[in-house]
Amino acid sequence: MDVSDFDYFLPPDAIAQRPAPRGTARLMTLARRTGALAHRTVADLPGLLLPGDLLVVNDTKVIPARIFGTDEKGRRTEFLLVERVRGEEPGDSEKGPELWRCLAKPGRRVKAGRKFFFEGGWEAEALARNALPGPSALSPSKKDIDSVRSEVGLYALRFKQHGSRESLLSDLSVLGSAPLPPYIHRPGGRADARDRADYQTVYAEKPGAIAAPTAGLHFTPELLASVARRGVETARVTLHVGLGTFKPVKSERVEEHSMEPERGEIPEETAESVRRARAEGRRVVAVGTTTVRTLEGSAAAHGAVVGGPFETKLFLFPGAPFRVVDALLTNFHLPRSTLLMLVSAFAGREHVLAAYRTAVAEGYRFFSYGDAMFIA
Repeated sequence: MDVSDFDYFLPPDAIAQRPAPRGTARLMTLARRTGALAHRTVADLPGLLLPGDLLVVNDTKVIPARIFGTDEKGRRTEFLLVERVRGEEPGDSEKGPELWRCLAKPGRRVKAGRKFFFEGGWEAEALARNALPGPSALSPSKKDIDSVRSEVGLYALRFKQHGSRESLLSDLSVLGSAPLPPYIHRPGGRADARDRADYQTVYAEKPGAIAAPTAGLHFTPELLASVARRGVETARVTLHVGLGTFKPVKSERVEEHSMEPERGEIPEETAESVRRARAEGRRVVAVGTTTVRTLEGSAAAHGAVVGGPFETKLFLFPGAPFRVVDALLTNFHLPRSTLLMLVSAFAGREHVLAAYRTAVAEGYRFFSYGDAMFIA
């Protein structure tokens, strides 16, 4: 299957730069079996759900992972903190030097031994791409370092702060900004105060994501209350959105793409709710593609959704089975992306691309801050 099979035309002005007021975005409905379309708003969602449905959301919380530093020559460099590489020791502390995997722009400046300086007294030293780090309070495992080495475009940086033993994560609220995707444009490339609230779901709880689970951005407390009054059960999972979700597909063939692992957790009560809903013939409705990958990844690994921490590299494209999810709320995704391939696997490529063409013609707003689609 060619990646070009998942391409479509999108005019640049269709990419949403700001969200509609939460709970008011447009909502296209798509029937999986027939391809039938209808046009509504997100406020209509409770009426599209059935009493007894299980609505599953992703409660990951976006961290202010985009930071800006300067090197010894005073040149400004942008970093996106992808993941902290944790040590093997059981007592690995949140304090002291920390090794992080990062994306950098421009990456050519990130060379072994070069130092970068940030607000709050933080500095970072770039490590050689082919060398294990020396002794530190972190003591990362060889497996973790091999992971750092194998990533094209990723850099390993060791961060430390002078005069304090705070963790980098705890200081990101001051020195970091929301990691908006590159198609959302802001002066200076830095998210503003509005984005700090807009780029977070109302039920975000567990920090760790470097991109928002954007289907969840449409919910308000009032909309969730309306869903509950409808007789719909709600449950939570956690998948910390990372490179696995937004890494571009660079191969020509879909089957040759390899997903990056993403980590999360399924509470045991959520796993039990899912198993019970399946046994009773009630629908499991996923809010967002990350929730789909969480539930389907667990079922693929264990035969059923089970509770506990987990890691998934699940790649869903047409032909993949769906063992858990019956309906999906999702945004409109980038051409040639793994997210568009997942939605196409769920609803059929022809149906999905026809819906996207209609969305373009009808003036729907696309991507993270855009409108939504409900597929059932």
